Amino acid sequence: MFRKQFIYFLGLLLISASIQAQQKFTISGIVSDAATGESLTGATVEVDKWPSTGAVSNNYGFYSLSVPEGEYKLHFRFLGYDTKSVLLKLDSNKKLDIELGEKNYEIGNIVVTGERADKNVTSVDMGKVQMAPKQIESIPVIFGEPDMLKTLQLTPGVKPAGEGSSGFHVRGGGIDQNLILLDEAPVYNASHLLGFFSVFNSEALKNANLLKGSIPAAFGGRTSSVLDVQMKEGNLKNFGVTGNLGLISSNVTVEGPLVKDKSSFIVSGRRTYADLFLNLSGDEDIRETHLYFYDLNIKTNYKLNQNNRIYFSAYAGRDDFGYKNEFGFDWGSITGTFRWNHIFNEKLFSNTSLIFSNYSYDISIMRDFDVVIRSKIEDFNLKQDFSYYANSNNTLKFGGNAILHSVLPGEITVNENSRYTLPADISERKAIEWAAYASNNQRVSEKLQLYYGLRMELFSNIGPGEFYRFNEQGELSDTITLERTEFFKTQGGVSPRLGINYLINSRSSVKLSYNRMYQFLHLLSNTTTTTPTDLWLPSSNNVKPKISDQLSAGYFRNFYDNEFETSLEVYYKKLQNQIDYKNGAELIFNSTVEAELVFGRGWAYGAELMVKRNYGRLHGWLSYTWSKTMRQFDAINNGNAFPARHDRTHDVSVVGMYDINDKLKISATWVYYTGNAVTFPSGRYEIDGKTIGYYTERNGYRMPDYHRLDLGLVWQTKKTDKFESSWNFSVYNAYARENAYFIQFREKEENPGVTEAVQVSLFRAIPSVSYKFKF
Repeated sequence: MFRKQFIYFLGLLLISASIQAQQKFTISGIVSDAATGESLTGATVEVDKWPSTGAVSNNYGFYSLSVPEGEYKLHFRFLGYDTKSVLLKLDSNKKLDIELGEKNYEIGNIVVTGERADKNVTSVDMGKVQMAPKQIESIPVIFGEPDMLKTLQLTPGVKPAGEGSSGFHVRGGGIDQNLILLDEAPVYNASHLLGFFSVFNSEALKNANLLKGSIPAAFGGRTSSVLDVQMKEGNLKNFGVTGNLGLISSNVTVEGPLVKDKSSFIVSGRRTYADLFLNLSGDEDIRETHLYFYDLNIKTNYKLNQNNRIYFSAYAGRDDFGYKNEFGFDWGSITGTFRWNHIFNEKLFSNTSLIFSNYSYDISIMRDFDVVIRSKIEDFNLKQDFSYYANSNNTLKFGGNAILHSVLPGEITVNENSRYTLPADISERKAIEWAAYASNNQRVSEKLQLYYGLRMELFSNIGPGEFYRFNEQGELSDTITLERTEFFKTQGGVSPRLGINYLINSRSSVKLSYNRMYQFLHLLSNTTTTTPTDLWLPSSNNVKPKISDQLSAGYFRNFYDNEFETSLEVYYKKLQNQIDYKNGAELIFNSTVEAELVFGRGWAYGAELMVKRNYGRLHGWLSYTWSKTMRQFDAINNGNAFPARHDRTHDVSVVGMYDINDKLKISATWVYYTGNAVTFPSGRYEIDGKTIGYYTERNGYRMPDYHRLDLGLVWQTKKTDKFESSWNFSVYNAYARENAYFIQFREKEENPGVTEAVQVSLFRAIPSVSYKFKF
């Protein structure tokens, strides 16, 4: 049934897209950076005689535009670059590659975004945040390391999971409900050092798009958002080295041509060296402690000919923490992506990808036990995407992919001399996730633009592996053993996507969008933030896929020739098959953990306000979010609805950057949000002389409100054609606010019969300094 529906929908799109395709010629090509040869994503092509007609380059810089025969003046634009105009006589299909050069801005005319100036008004996108490395260089963050994830947390609808954490919640969703992609490869844990650094080295990144409102049909597998991160391709014209030396971590990036204008590479590495300082300690125990992380980004590409280009990119990162010969703990990710771009003709563009992703962790407990525990999640993905530029008013995208998931919750090795016995390994789970999609971006008139699409998603459990059935009391009643490649359970459905943009005038528009999203992999954690030992669990006969339905609407308005951008978006999200845990649930290394779970529903709604200034000495943005996130389970809180742990009513971020002159820039960020919902004891009782907390309602209390001020200064000490250098100074939590990380309850020492609440804070003011060079 799903297959028939999808094929019927694809046929309708092809028919509707071809209606206006006759008697026109097509201009197509690649838009790239004149200095580096890197393709430009989101560059616009405009035609003088047809002001309502235009094109936007895709992730690989490819554009296609169809207009009637005639003479035209084309304008190629990308904000931050000089506009290039081309006179063209069109009497046949033309291929036209364009290189754009960066502008040399005078102070007072600084641009802080890479998008078209009025794109927020004219595009059908809603809830989209685009971020480039240049935007985040001067924004102060913890430990002074430029961090794309922490900068995204300063935008509407995106909430940090905790103090200094790289984890984030989007519009009421859990941390696991964000699909994080690095060159199309999923990243299952985007954190280093328990969340204080992200895995994304900004020097290796080209751009990042966070999609939380109108999500294209090409994406699926998560129910809240998509974070699509692209790595740099490498300079096709010149060799260069960039480095950043900090107090806690440093990175270096090397890039350049392998064959000039045809092939390039980039290699970027980063490492912390806290462990080197530990070696200087006079305490032997501290000297025998190791704590560090590293990551490495590699990418290369080769232009086979005018119509074919291949890419290979890889990421490897690992954290290592250990204490003496007592325990060790390391975790990390490896990803790899091979892509082939093929231009069939001036209208049809293809991208074929082979993708690998692996996240794993190892725990070694040497003292007394001599035990090693390992867990992993591994994916192999084959993905095919097509873009068909039918005419100037219709862009059709369609494709599909198949992912082989392998989830190993716990592989346990016990030395034969160990005095401790652990349970047997937890059975590895395998599954295939299938998807096919089709969509069309259609300009109906000068004022009305539509996006509509369907995504068919299926998830099949396969062997080898063990699956379980439980009775009503949650007791194991049957074990099902599958042979290799044997199919067991298939779930899924069809996800419609819809976006509408009505242009009121050249400065303002109203938008509406609807998404249905499925999620088949679930994160089991009993903390408010991600930890390396969190367990990923695939859907099965006991665990249904999560489903979200989101409706959002917005008003977008620009002022003073796009100098100021404003937007107001409201949303309502319905959540099905949400997961929580029974009281006293055992989550870690429990082969029948599915019996510990309860299932229910949720909903979230809110309003998001954004005011942004793009130009001038003083630029930045103001972000405000008002929201509510609720959950309801029959087996929790007496069946009454309760706030989710990450529910926060108010969230404010103010980001300001001021350019004193061309060498000195200062910045400040102020953050405020109301406290998370939390479960505190409502009373206490004693058993055998021990005081035990008495808990009533789930998440019925609130943590204290959170706020802090961060300050930053960038001083460019030298800039020539061959060498650049700068110092970056920052202070995190400048007024030393002691924000609550958690609150614990204990008996007072002077009066054991009285319980007191004690606030635990992580950070006061943290100064940082780093030195950046480029040649």
